[in-house]
Amino acid sequence: MGYWTRDGGIDGRDPIDLDDVDLVVIEPLPSSVWYEDMADFAAGISDERAGERLSRVLRGKGAFRRFRNELHDRYPHLVPVWNTFSDNRAKRRAVEWLADNALVDEGSADRFATGHPDPDLP
Repeated sequence: MGYWTRDGGIDGRDPIDLDDVDLVVIEPLPSSVWYEDMADFAAGISDERAGERLSRVLRGKGAFRRFRNELHDRYPHLVPVWNTFSDNRAKRRAVEWLADNALVDEGSADRFATGHPDPDLP
């Protein structure tokens, strides 16, 4: 894996012609994908009050910061569950991307997804 800078250099100093190297571009996911994870988490927890409060902070600009603050300040016991939930979804998306780009086989991707489900939410 390599990273390159805006000037096209992998090391930040020496520009390269991207047509001369075998690279696969990784486009960032839109923030709506990560927003949906927060909404799914808030909707899935059994503590109705916590779910409502977390859902409420998702409205409007600054939702990511407010969600994080609300979770850490009011529901610290849910932070490890949220981290596992969010991490598993991110990992599954990454492996799905690898499979979509023929960098891992579909069977391996499916086994990975099966082994990294969303955790049971309290």
